[in-house]
Amino acid sequence: EGAHPFDAPDYQGAEILVVNANFGCGSSREHAPQAIARWGIRAIIGESFAEIFFGNCLAMGIPCATAAPEVVQALQVALAKGRSETIATNPSQTLCLDIASSVVRLGEQTYPVSFKSGPQSMLLNGTWDTCGQLAAQADAVKATAGKLPYMGW
Repeated sequence: EGAHPFDAPDYQGAEILVVNANFGCGSSREHAPQAIARWGIRAIIGESFAEIFFGNCLAMGIPCATAAPEVVQALQVALAKGRSETIATNPSQTLCLDIASSVVRLGEQTYPVSFKSGPQSMLLNGTWDTCGQLAAQADAVKATAGKLPYMGW
């Protein structure tokens, strides 16, 4: 077992990653959120995110919720193995991110998080998937392309 939380048996199967400030800095390629998603992470809560990383996560439908440093610290302490009586007695308790209500729940505790309004709306109504949006509107795309003189072959 390594020292990284991903190596700890208690965290296997975790779907929400709780991170600190400027998460994803230096990870501007789309491979960074892809690797996180392949590990099984479905959402990230942090103090702040690197802009390109945030955009790549949104393009994959991975919510990136921001929270105040004290909220992030409280979540990290509560989730740290052996630091919380709650976790010590129930390491598999659920951390739940409610995108619509902008809160995260851990056991009986509720913490505020925030989303930029555009990405929040996109995540809630499914329009984060630009390829899916194009495919769903294929007829409209073809009609528009047919009206553009530079699109004719």
